[in-house]
Formats: sequence, structure tokens, C-alpha cells
Amino acid sequence: MFPSESPQENGQARDDSVILHDEFGRSLSCYVEHSFELNGQDYVLLMPVESPVEIFTWQAEDEDEEPIPVDDDRVDKIFETAKAVLAEQNLTLQRTAIVLTVAGELPDFSEEDWNDEEAEPPADAREDYEELQWLASFYDEEEEYAIYTPLDPVFILARVNDAGEPELLSQEELDELEPLLPSLEGMLEDRLFDESD
Repeated sequence: MFPSESPQENGQARDDSVILHDEFGRSLSCYVEHSFELNGQDYVLLMPVESPVEIFTWQAEDEDEEPIPVDDDRVDKIFETAKAVLAEQNLTLQRTAIVLTVAGELPDFSEEDWNDEEAEPPADAREDYEELQWLASFYDEEEEYAIYTPLDPVFILARVNDAGEPELLSQEELDELEPLLPSLEGMLEDRLFDESD
């Protein structure tokens, strides 16, 4: 029921990449990690080619206040500042579909990074990702922001249209397929970690 396309090892050229578009006309290059058919419809599980990032901010000045992910409207306002901050690390911030991504070589992650209070991942983000790597912090109009990249792979589920291209799912399709995601993602993460050993 779930025929698999074997993912290639990280760092090797792959010819199974596709372009995913969102409703705003932005695009995201992805590798096809897995494909399957359900009720006569073809689906693919995709992984972004470039490293995804997320920007967090704080609603209050209280240090105990939980950081929250920045919404699309605010990303538009701070994008150029965030891009300039990451450029100092030779990373190029990209306004791609679904998620922000960075092109360039990420700094090596070290367990010592967790000793840096600034690099500690937001508590609510730990629920979404096992681990996040801090990349940079900056201020815009006296508001603090921090940019993180997940250390775990990020997967995107898409349907395949009649032209063989991936499309974003409707909310109804997402609700129907959501129960399958943990098993698909778990299987792929196991394979990716096995290949990196």
C-alpha cells in the first residue's frame, strides 16, 4: 500500500526533486522521500532541499514569557533584517513556499550550544521538533527575534495532480491523512539516520 522511493544519502546529487508552489506563487524545491496511493489518489512525502528555518518572537518583556512563531504578515516586515543578519553567517534567507529556508552551509551543531542561554530553543517549539539549532538573534523596532533551524527532518505531504506535479493539500485531505503521518515520518527518519551512520 505504501511503495517507497529510497532516499539518497545526504550530500549526493538526487534527480527526484520537484517544485512545490503555494497560493502566493512562491516555490519550494523538495526531494521526494516517499510516494503512495490512497483511494485512487497519488501522494508524496517531500523534504525541502534547503534547510528550513523558523523565526520566533516574544509577546512581552517578561523573560518567562514563551516565544511564539512569527506569522506571515510579520515575516514580510522583518524579512530584510533577518536576511541581513543571516548573511553575516554566509546564509541566504529565502521566502519560499510553506516554510522559510536558508541556502548555505549551516554551522556545525554542538551539544555545548545548549549551554548558551540565547541558543536554548523555545519551550513550545520543542513540542514540534525534538531539537532546534539557534542561528541568530536580532531586534527590529525594539522587538527581539530569534531564528532557529530544526535538527530533525521536515516533511511536507502533497497530492500529485494529473500533470504529475505536487500540490498542497486541502484541509479535508490533510485531516484524512493526518493519522498516517507519524508512521510515515517515523519510517523515513529511521531510514535517514541509518544512512547517516
